[in-house]
Amino acid sequence: MINIAGVVSIVLFYLLILVVGIWAGRKKQSGNDSEEEVMLAGRSIGLFVGIFTMTATWVGGGYINGTAEAIYTSGLVWCQAPFGYALSLVFGGIFFANPMRKQGYITMLDPLQDSFGERMGGLLFLPALCGEVFWAAGILAALGATLSVIIDMDHRTSVILSSCIAIFYTLFGGLYSVAYTDVIQLFCIFIGLWMCIPFAWSNEHVGSLSDLQVDWIGHVEPKKHWLYIDYGLLLVFGGIPWQVYFQRVLSSKTAGRAQLLSYVAAAGCILMAIPPVLIGAIAKATPWNETDYKGPYPLTVDETSMILPMVLQYLTPDFVSFFGLGAVSAAVMSSADSSVLSAASMFARNVYKLIFRQKASEMEIIWVMRVAIIVVGILATIMALTIPSIYGLWSMCSDLVYVILFPQLLMVVHFKKHCNTYGSLAAYIMALAIRLSGGEAILGLAPLIKYPGYDEETHEQMFPFRTMAMLVSLITLISVSWWTKMMFESGKLPPSYDYFRCVVNIPEDIQRVGDPSESGEQLSVMAGPLARSYGAATMAGKDERNGRINPALESDDDLPVAEARRLNQQTAQAQVKKMLDTATGVKPAGGGGGQSGMAMPTPEQDNTAF
Repeated sequence: MINIAGVVSIVLFYLLILVVGIWAGRKKQSGNDSEEEVMLAGRSIGLFVGIFTMTATWVGGGYINGTAEAIYTSGLVWCQAPFGYALSLVFGGIFFANPMRKQGYITMLDPLQDSFGERMGGLLFLPALCGEVFWAAGILAALGATLSVIIDMDHRTSVILSSCIAIFYTLFGGLYSVAYTDVIQLFCIFIGLWMCIPFAWSNEHVGSLSDLQVDWIGHVEPKKHWLYIDYGLLLVFGGIPWQVYFQRVLSSKTAGRAQLLSYVAAAGCILMAIPPVLIGAIAKATPWNETDYKGPYPLTVDETSMILPMVLQYLTPDFVSFFGLGAVSAAVMSSADSSVLSAASMFARNVYKLIFRQKASEMEIIWVMRVAIIVVGILATIMALTIPSIYGLWSMCSDLVYVILFPQLLMVVHFKKHCNTYGSLAAYIMALAIRLSGGEAILGLAPLIKYPGYDEETHEQMFPFRTMAMLVSLITLISVSWWTKMMFESGKLPPSYDYFRCVVNIPEDIQRVGDPSESGEQLSVMAGPLARSYGAATMAGKDERNGRINPALESDDDLPVAEARRLNQQTAQAQVKKMLDTATGVKPAGGGGGQSGMAMPTPEQDNTAF
């Protein structure tokens, strides 16, 4: 029988998310449908909303449910996600947020396409796309299973309803809606769970957490030490190259603020993990066969995945679970929106525009993105309803993001001169081959190579082959890039063999970040400190090349605006004087040839000549 109170609570919280999403969408500037406005909220996300939306990069429905499940099944030591994702935000802030934001990129794939070309960027889009789509599908599937068990609602109905709401307000408001619903999402999680914890902890069926028989701390077996390290590194460095993170970084007003938000969000990840950790420990200390729970005991895998909503339903009063279940369900639903927007943004800009329609107008790109939002949302919904092992697919894709995207993003951001398209393709193939060779038990994919320490009973690789694949990919990228560059530049390979046209056979119309065209150089001279290249937009047509001021340059960047303008004027005056001196054949004053007989132009004269 359907739990009417539970349905009412979920409907109320869903309406709250929907209303906030639509209201936030109205903050978009009227008539401004540019890429930056829709994909990055005009780079105007404030500090308060920025902290919440950056924290919500990883803190959502899957995060809190997974944390509680990990505590119940394996113990605190195996609950690596809160610490791993917190460190990924810290390292992302230290090494990636500042340079990415200062270049003014729009998506995570922009620097990759700058260095490796549009088509290689399209190939790198595939693991990023799959990761985002499967993450959204996994969230929706978990939500459907939870609601079907807890309130006896048909899981298809709940999945379709949740996805439709998330797609609707994302379509309406872009990143504005995603960011502001993130604020509601985190408030729902924090207040809803903390409200439930005292009632659950004081339930008569819950034992003492200090009881030696209740091992909610857990331990790491000696044979699993390398596996433990492998998963930890996967979370830390594999958590960086995701568009859901970089869309928050790139939407910040300044590069410095992007770094600050990353650090604060890391602390937020740890803080938001406390309630689900306590709920998992409470569940571990509960003999479920003594409660109103009527399912199998000891709990099976299907039940442990829903341990958090089970605690809310069976260990708290109805009015408390009313808020808790509604808040958690709304948070889970709201977690899918950023993944849908991320995948659609990358497709519209990095695939449709930069590969197929370089001259497409911004309005055309926005409409393509809106269609992509609907398509990605439908794909995620279908997968959530039809694929039984959706978590296994997401797990495999997150591994591919780690082994393929992380080393390539690291190189193009910090060591761009030491990599090229040949190295990128070779590294891509090597990383993919090594990762697939290790198999995936959840998907039933048998390993092609049984690495040292392979467990025949559990069919689990104990060797850190994921990290090995990442390191081999990084070494391959560097070595193949160096070898091809040496072979072409030494003449051992003719320029006609440069098939990717990235070493010696570079087309004249290709623009790279940091290599401005002649018009860009002239603008840099005339505009002085305020002239900055726009990043990946240098490939997108004349209207977006180096003449566009980097929106990351604001008052807390290198120079205050007033100081930059003063230097601009001085630079322009000096340049005009030099041009006039050259034209009249007069040596500059103080150049060793005595004073010139020509009076120095006044600023007014400079401006007239200018």
